[in-house]
Amino acid sequence: MEYNDRVVVIDHPMVQHKLSKLRNKNTSSKDFRQLVRELALFEGYEATRDLALEDVKVETPICTADCKQVAGKKMVIVPILRAGLGMVDGLQELMPSTFVGHVGMYRDPETHEPHEYYAKLPDSIDQRDVLVVDPMLATGGSAVAAIQYLRRQGVKNIKLMVLVAAPEGIEAVLEADPDVRIYTCSIDEGLNERAYIVPGLGDAGDRIFGTK
Repeated sequence: MEYNDRVVVIDHPMVQHKLSKLRNKNTSSKDFRQLVRELALFEGYEATRDLALEDVKVETPICTADCKQVAGKKMVIVPILRAGLGMVDGLQELMPSTFVGHVGMYRDPETHEPHEYYAKLPDSIDQRDVLVVDPMLATGGSAVAAIQYLRRQGVKNIKLMVLVAAPEGIEAVLEADPDVRIYTCSIDEGLNERAYIVPGLGDAGDRIFGTK
């Protein structure tokens, strides 16, 4: 399957190294959380590459220098609960002043359809760029539902950041929204009969929070 320029795969050697450790079933919950944070930070560099800049004068210890700073309103990070929470710290390390909203989705174990159960967003989100984050993009149902919810709130610029993605999920998101961009560290083989990504990570939420 071929993808257009709305899908960006972060293939930096250190990203691939950390992703290998993340996949390992023997990686502890503590180390898994740390790896998710670090990978989110790496991905954040690419996802924010096109941020607008403005000129600013800075007094260095030597002289006045012409420099650049990010222009416009603060970006909003919107994790899809609950696994998306694991990516927030890494992104806020990169962008400490960002706001955080929350969208809660759960997947029906029989139909695999997403259901929204919680949403809390910063004021004036319709005037801000939004990063939707979730470690895994499987069927794409939760991501599509979250993106559609944000569109209804008036959000114009949305990027979806995941760590691993199935081709089925990518296709679903791209077909559902003509403008969203997807960032991932890997495009995996596909989904199994339980709609889990292969080879994937297992259940990212359980591995982050130490639950079963």
